[in-house]
Amino acid sequence: MRNVVKTFVNSAGEFTALRGVDLDLEGGEFVSLIGKSGSGKSTLLNMLTGIDHPTSGEVLVNGVDIHALSESKRSQWRGRNLGVVFQFFQLLPTLNLLENVMLPMDYLGAIEIDQRPKRALELLDMVGLRDQAQQLPRAVSRGQQQGAAIARALANDAPILVADEPTGNLDSRSAGHIYDLFEELSREGKTIIMVTHDPSLTQRTSRTLYISDGQLVDETIAQALPYLSHAALQELERRVELLHFGPRETILVPGQVVEYLYLIKKGQVEVRRSALEGKVDATLSANETFGEQELFEGVTASASYIASPAEGATLLALPRRDFHWLLGESPLTADYLMNKIHSEAED
Repeated sequence: MRNVVKTFVNSAGEFTALRGVDLDLEGGEFVSLIGKSGSGKSTLLNMLTGIDHPTSGEVLVNGVDIHALSESKRSQWRGRNLGVVFQFFQLLPTLNLLENVMLPMDYLGAIEIDQRPKRALELLDMVGLRDQAQQLPRAVSRGQQQGAAIARALANDAPILVADEPTGNLDSRSAGHIYDLFEELSREGKTIIMVTHDPSLTQRTSRTLYISDGQLVDETIAQALPYLSHAALQELERRVELLHFGPRETILVPGQVVEYLYLIKKGQVEVRRSALEGKVDATLSANETFGEQELFEGVTASASYIASPAEGATLLALPRRDFHWLLGESPLTADYLMNKIHSEAED
């Protein structure tokens, strides 16, 4: 996506749902997209799938500007390249599961007629529904309906799978099965873009995109400091510094003046409070923070912080003066960090 803007015009005036989005997705990625209601998630999906047109900007897939295609050619492009999984399944109620899965094949016509039932049955088998192939959607569980919807999305072997809240109406067991299936498809090379409201589910994806007020924001900042307003998120992105530390490289030592709030963007950081050589007291991972206690209390570091021996660490560093700006800008964030300090002290 290149500088994609989408503005809607109605009787109430103009509303800009996407504000200059730039995004690169690689083949085989399993990407989650999260954001509050009205943040622009569905609009972004509609741009990626060619369902709606951007007001300005480009959406290119393998070098093809999909919005420069005619409506009929774009529809054919979707049939070959996209599988869509909806939150409410959207299975046709009068067709059995086998017939629902065959529908995209009938539409595109890329698979021979006599091969379609066999392929549909294979896809239902993949999602554990071979024995339910002749059942109508209402005769199976919600989790099974979603499984059938995924099989249907794979009918034409599309390389891209787009899922809009695919587990929003499922119990945790059914949702877990759907995620297992998505992970397997990603390993096989499918590109999966999934909208979710549940940040905990993003731990199973290879990458998480955060959208706020029509703009993508830094994942590390959004996860590490979840109570920031959109304006504060944007400002913080401008104020942080990107720092790289190689394997086993020291970030802080006991007695050192702490000048930054550190947010871990990639890799891990080992915390060593003991003088015993090699003893690791804690390991901090991506989207965790450190340095807040020293900045709050005006004390020096009480432990060594060392980049992971395996991969090092990439950090976002917020200078001391900007840390105090942050506390004044977002009292909720100040409370969140203080509670984090108290919780760690109790542990």
